[in-house]
Amino acid sequence: MLFKTTVFAVCALLFASLINAASVNPDADAQVLRYDADNIGTDGFKYGYETSNGISVQEEGQLQNAGSENEAISVRGQYQYTGPDNIVYQVSYVADENGFQPQGAHLPVAPQ
Repeated sequence: MLFKTTVFAVCALLFASLINAASVNPDADAQVLRYDADNIGTDGFKYGYETSNGISVQEEGQLQNAGSENEAISVRGQYQYTGPDNIVYQVSYVADENGFQPQGAHLPVAPQ
């Protein structure tokens, strides 16, 4: 009888931990609500998407100084998501010959 009770208790705990694990990551069931990809070519690109869990992304890039020794791609974009603290975080950025330059209300600002 003790064996059956122990087996039942172990199975109940495993079942409860599986249910808990499934609820820990609600992003696992997120659906793509919108996906746009325009102007994808050798001289640039533009895309964006939104998901049901509040993630939103927009990005575009252009080829700069085509055919020269300083040829590079310049990218501008933004993304936002809801953090575990239920705050919506938004980041805008530029990535070019000067590196990745993010801006957001929650990000620290480098001294001048």
